[in-house]
Amino acid sequence: MKAPSSVILGAQALEQTFPGIDPFIFGAYHQDHYPAGNGQLGPDPALLKGRDIGMDFSRQDGWSMYHGDKIPGFPAHPHRGFETVTIVRKGLVDHADSLGATARYGEGDVQWLTTGSGVQHGEMFPMVHEDKDNTLDLFQIWLNLPGKKKMAPPDFTMFWAHDIPHVVQTDAQGRRSEVEVIAGDYAPADAAAAGGQSLVKALTPPPSSWASEPEANVAIWIIRLEPGSSLILPTASSQARRALYLTTGSTLTVDSHAFNQRVMVEVRGDAQAPLLNHGTEVVEVLLLQGKPIGEPVAARGPFVMNNQQELVQAIQDFQRTEYGGWPWPSHAHTHGKSGRFAQHPNGRVETPSVER
Repeated sequence: MKAPSSVILGAQALEQTFPGIDPFIFGAYHQDHYPAGNGQLGPDPALLKGRDIGMDFSRQDGWSMYHGDKIPGFPAHPHRGFETVTIVRKGLVDHADSLGATARYGEGDVQWLTTGSGVQHGEMFPMVHEDKDNTLDLFQIWLNLPGKKKMAPPDFTMFWAHDIPHVVQTDAQGRRSEVEVIAGDYAPADAAAAGGQSLVKALTPPPSSWASEPEANVAIWIIRLEPGSSLILPTASSQARRALYLTTGSTLTVDSHAFNQRVMVEVRGDAQAPLLNHGTEVVEVLLLQGKPIGEPVAARGPFVMNNQQELVQAIQDFQRTEYGGWPWPSHAHTHGKSGRFAQHPNGRVETPSVER
């Protein structure tokens, strides 16, 4: 799918796993309509019949168990050489890792994990509500690390929902568009429609991230457009690649070209990109942008390195050290029914000061 346009470079139909553009490896979108919990953070065991437990990506009844057996999610597994940015719009994620860190976050929170030299972590999806459904809606984006930072110490940063900037723009007819600024400063093309805001500063990314490089021009934004509303993406850089992923809804016009399905559209980084929701429902667009790292990528499962020798070393190191071992009683560790928090390896505890 390719459109003639001075702005659009190419387009393709979108699946659950999003193709990446350098410096992004790929993205995944999980939307699971879990039922009420059974009091032990999982579904009624009767609902697990017919599922390939341990490898359930079936979306049977609108949800999957993934690699969980009693609680859905991804029990302990290793990573090296890249970063995960997990954006949880609905539901909760329980994080535990081989460094001794834990976190429960969700309902708009973001976790930015630098896997660096190697870490094991688990990501479970606790079904805390016993009297109503437990909907989960999240993006996980894999952002590559440059070779010089692939062996950086692993760590994570929490972006709590109430700290993440949002820019709301309203046109003359009262139609709203909104940009959630997770990474990369945002300068509205129409500052007047955005309430006079001329530059919105993003939160600080982790120090070892490619997003911390001054010239990298990394941006992660979620754009919401009401029916009939429009927004002009500001110019980035001629060196930056920029992709738009229509994740919610099926109608989007980019530079006068109308798309009527879930789609990935790559647009020029050095040009403004007019967006319009020409449909009757709210749409959401995930924007990924950045200057390419431009290095060879050798990936095998949970490891992303520069060459095969480094991949072999990553696997051997994990077999020898387990990247610090696993200090928790279960590989599918969860945090009971406690509230949102993050316990860092250095003992620091973070809790969101404002609950949504």
